[in-house]
Amino acid sequence: MGQMPDMQQSRDTRNIAIDKVGVKDIRYPIVVQDKHLEHQHTVARVNMFVDLPHHFKGTHMSRFIEVLNLYHGEISVENLETILTEMKRRLEAGRAHLELEFPYFIEKRAPASGARGLMEYQCRMIGSLGQQFDFVLEVSVPVTSLCPCSKEISERGAHNQRSLVNVQIRYMDHVWLEDLIEWVEGCASAPVYSLLKREDEKAVTEQAYDNPMFVEDMVRAITEKLKSVPGITWFRVQCENFESIHNHSAYAQVEFNR
Repeated sequence: MGQMPDMQQSRDTRNIAIDKVGVKDIRYPIVVQDKHLEHQHTVARVNMFVDLPHHFKGTHMSRFIEVLNLYHGEISVENLETILTEMKRRLEAGRAHLELEFPYFIEKRAPASGARGLMEYQCRMIGSLGQQFDFVLEVSVPVTSLCPCSKEISERGAHNQRSLVNVQIRYMDHVWLEDLIEWVEGCASAPVYSLLKREDEKAVTEQAYDNPMFVEDMVRAITEKLKSVPGITWFRVQCENFESIHNHSAYAQVEFNR
């Protein structure tokens, strides 16, 4: 057979460079090291992109998968920069971008009974490499919030709801997912658990009632906590309350750059 034409390498005359081109939503196994220096195997949704100069018609999509296969079983935060370097080399790009979104599990004890359960948290690792390496760690933490206004004006009880806190950080000194999650949960009315017995439900309900929080209170409390960690250089905190008595959510966001 004669050599097949490489259409991706053919010239494009429109003089428009593309910021990101690549593949999205690949399901792929990765390894995440936990705080106890053990390895948690999980499955990530992977997005891989590079920039494309204006004179190339397209990129070679198969090469993204080849890079993933090259690091099969070894994809982790520790070698993210190495993977991005290989993406740049194989795809002849000036900049590479890699996103890993995955479930991460932490064993939690119920507050009264001590019953053990695995709690799932959605996490993301976002790496980019141009002239310099950039890395963002992201976690979404479900928590309980109880409305201070409802507690103040009501003769019986107060309305509460599940809230979702999303935190993104850049850091100089490594931050464990377990610590980041614990900091967020400590700034809510109460944590969320996967397993609660009756005595635990009583404890969590009373904890939330004794610790009412607006959505504004939670993002401010988390901001204070993250600012106290010297290794964190930048963060964004977003909190959404899925209101139990309104047909809308309450939302607040803070971004900080040290």
